[in-house]
Amino acid sequence: MSHETAGSPHDTDAAAAPAPYNGLVTNRLAGRSAVITGGASGIGLATARRLAHEGARVVIADICPAEAGQRAAESVGGMFVRTDVTNEEDVRNVFAATKAEYGAVDIAFNNAGISPADDASILETGIDAWRRVQEVNLTSVYYCCKHVIPYMQEQGRGSIINTASFVALMGAATSQISYSASKGGVLSMSRELGVEFARQGIRVNALCPGPVNTPLLRELFAKDPERAARRLVHVPLGRFAEPDELAAAVAFLASDDSSFITASQFLVDGGIAGAYVTPL
Repeated sequence: MSHETAGSPHDTDAAAAPAPYNGLVTNRLAGRSAVITGGASGIGLATARRLAHEGARVVIADICPAEAGQRAAESVGGMFVRTDVTNEEDVRNVFAATKAEYGAVDIAFNNAGISPADDASILETGIDAWRRVQEVNLTSVYYCCKHVIPYMQEQGRGSIINTASFVALMGAATSQISYSASKGGVLSMSRELGVEFARQGIRVNALCPGPVNTPLLRELFAKDPERAARRLVHVPLGRFAEPDELAAAVAFLASDDSSFITASQFLVDGGIAGAYVTPL
């Protein structure tokens, strides 16, 4: 199941969702620049806000209309660069623009992804749907890493966080075959890059979210509450994640607090991957 979409029935036994981020500034990322793909909404926007609170200069890269992108960027005092992550020239441009504006590219959160309705069982998913998901979810991460790493090599430092998923580690009978395969590719690529560039001061980690309570998932599950309940029962914490919780994990991986973490699969899944039987 994708993390881009989420929503859940209320469960009184569930662990309480955290209060919204309170805006406390630690300045862990002061003076650093961060590019966030898919940064105008959902996990990306929550992360843009968190990194800005931590002192980073944020660049939002998104395919959304310019007005929405500018509005998101202005809300974090950052810059918007309209970017189609499946277009290599667009990806090259966003990192070049970041370097030109801020003098460095310190953090890359390669987060853009899709989970379309026509990606389902392998018996039902057509090749066009397969290819579209692979292009957005996997090839885009290839482009982003390919074009940000040279800047980080020049600087001798950098943190890359690629959004994979807990489905890169587990199988699901409610399949999204291309999505799951793409996230497995992101995880494997992140691990290899983390090893290859470790001694050049570049850390690469794969963020593996569980299902996240975003508008896209709420809309999906509002149409099919049984589908939501079937997934929710597997979450030991009894609820789906909030975008701010993923943003906090990204801020940690972007900062020097995670200086000895690279080539890792960083699970933020409410215990799903560790569960055999969940609490009653």
